[in-house]
Amino acid sequence: MVPVQIKIKEKNYLFIEWNDGTETSIKLANLRKNCPCAVCISEKNKYGSKYIPIYSGEQLSVKNIQMIGSYAIGIEWADNHNTGIYDFTYLKKISDLSK
Repeated sequence: MVPVQIKIKEKNYLFIEWNDGTETSIKLANLRKNCPCAVCISEKNKYGSKYIPIYSGEQLSVKNIQMIGSYAIGIEWADNHNTGIYDFTYLKKISDLSK
């Protein structure tokens, strides 16, 4: 599955329209909480499964979204965190968890 449209909706959701006609929304807080970068994974591993991050508004505001090849997107957050690469399968998985 490949996105045909990706946008921020209602300032709190990443909206994705997929090429199979389905649509998904992911809360930005869930997207940030599930950032797949090494720094975020290390932080989760350090504090364990009971770790619940609390984010500021800046940490949950998206500054930019860019395509990474034909398989993923990169998100630059307003606090300049930008190392997470969200492949399309992972985005679909996160959206399914949000239901």
